[in-house]
Amino acid sequence: MTKTSTCIYHFLVLSWYTFLNYYISQEGKDEVKPKIFANGARWKYMTLLNLLLQTIFYGVTCLDDVLKRIKGRKDIKFLTAFRDLLFTTLAFPVSTFVFLAFWILFLYNRDLIYPKVLDTVIPVWLNHAMHTLIFPITLAEVVLGPHSYPSKKTGLTLLTAASITYISRILWLYFETGTWVYPVFAKLSPVGLAAFFSLSHIFIASIYLLGEKLNHWKWGDMRQPQKKRK
Repeated sequence: MTKTSTCIYHFLVLSWYTFLNYYISQEGKDEVKPKIFANGARWKYMTLLNLLLQTIFYGVTCLDDVLKRIKGRKDIKFLTAFRDLLFTTLAFPVSTFVFLAFWILFLYNRDLIYPKVLDTVIPVWLNHAMHTLIFPITLAEVVLGPHSYPSKKTGLTLLTAASITYISRILWLYFETGTWVYPVFAKLSPVGLAAFFSLSHIFIASIYLLGEKLNHWKWGDMRQPQKKRK
């Protein structure tokens, strides 16, 4: 049975991410924010997509916690399996990627990813909530409980599909609006863009494999059992 303290933690994290999504959705009356969210609104930024993803994951996790305390493990195997698949293939890799990619580019040249004009719109605490705090939260989830990993083929295939979908949206928005989602893309040639996207995918796939290693180190082999062939 899930520990009460863990259930409370999951609920607090869900509340935090729900608050962040609500706060960001309130565009206000300033002139800069509507321009940032134009041409694709909030859902063109991986940072904000990640906040939505984390909210969904912790919503599923809280439901899983509650049902386990009511019904027991055997009655909610599907929900637990979905929770684990969501965390292992998306929630952990994406949040870790956002944290690392953002701060690497920010420290190298912030104008490539987060121009100074955003400081007048996005408070410092919100910047760290979106780009810093996400990492210790997702790392804590690895430590607090085991997550069953799918086969590497299944996990990497799902992650690749998500990456291709997001990259396709970035390119579609550019062809529709003539504006790149992130300033760094405007600095790159077509070959440079292809290399950037390829390296980014290799990076996030490596994070997925790291998550599997961390889970194995902490909890042992938690891979989902393979179905026997008839």
